[in-house]
Amino acid sequence: MKDAEWIAQLPRHGLLKGSYVPDRSQRELRELVRYRRSIIEERARQHNRIQKVLEGANIKLASVVSDVMGVSARDMLRAIADGEEDPEKLAGFARRTMKRKKNELELALHGYVQSHQRIMLKTILLHIDFLTEQIDKLDQEVANRVSDYQADIERLDSIPGIAVRTAEQILSEIGTNVAVQFPTAAHLCSWAGLVPGHNESAGKRKASKAKKGNKYLKSALTECAHSIRGSKNYLGALYRRTSARKGRKRAAIVVAHAMLRIAYYLLTRKEMYVDLGEDYFDKQKQVSIVRHSIRRLENLGYTVTVTAPEAS
Repeated sequence: MKDAEWIAQLPRHGLLKGSYVPDRSQRELRELVRYRRSIIEERARQHNRIQKVLEGANIKLASVVSDVMGVSARDMLRAIADGEEDPEKLAGFARRTMKRKKNELELALHGYVQSHQRIMLKTILLHIDFLTEQIDKLDQEVANRVSDYQADIERLDSIPGIAVRTAEQILSEIGTNVAVQFPTAAHLCSWAGLVPGHNESAGKRKASKAKKGNKYLKSALTECAHSIRGSKNYLGALYRRTSARKGRKRAAIVVAHAMLRIAYYLLTRKEMYVDLGEDYFDKQKQVSIVRHSIRRLENLGYTVTVTAPEAS
């Protein structure tokens, strides 16, 4: 008997559970989504490089314009790259509400642009246009591949902070039949590395870092968590509540963990997200205070009757 046949006849319950290996279609989708994310990150680096070139030329465009790569700012950058130096003419490219800041733009656009900086600006702008074109092509390809799971995309998109691209990335990482690979939400969060590490010795628990997991899924959800810190919803309140006690980094992990748990339940139960509300924790605290007060009075021998306050 060959070794492979002998191993196949061994009792399954005594072996370790196999690792999650996605099928071919999901592996291809995962490669496309990960490559798209790398290109998006590269485009962001090019945006930062443009800002660095402008700072070197003493142009303070970012202090006036919220988005240096917006429509008006892009026209100004192209004009600068083509050799235009007059701040008044450059400020004339402002559109819509940006026209109100024309005087501020003239001051911000008064700089000293050298020939090599013009070449750099022109090259970077061409590179950004190329990257944007490639991202659009990958968006179309990914959308075609997940067209059969549009309902799941919409369910994930209903979670605050998660957009369509992130929803596509979640599906590409965890698969479309999540309940088969991950029996519970806790299994999925552990696989993604969004749970605390475990460092215990001699019965004492010590500080430890979060355990390692799927870095692509973890980074995407952490980024989404940071984006909702000011949102007026349950996840935003969770972020602010945790950040006040443990800092922003830990708050992002806590919210990312909550997002992934929510995603698991939405996908397995085929439901849309229903927000608990920004005041969820305040209500929970109120209930806890009432319950604790009743218990203390009953321990003293009192009989307590509670009447809910009238809605104002």
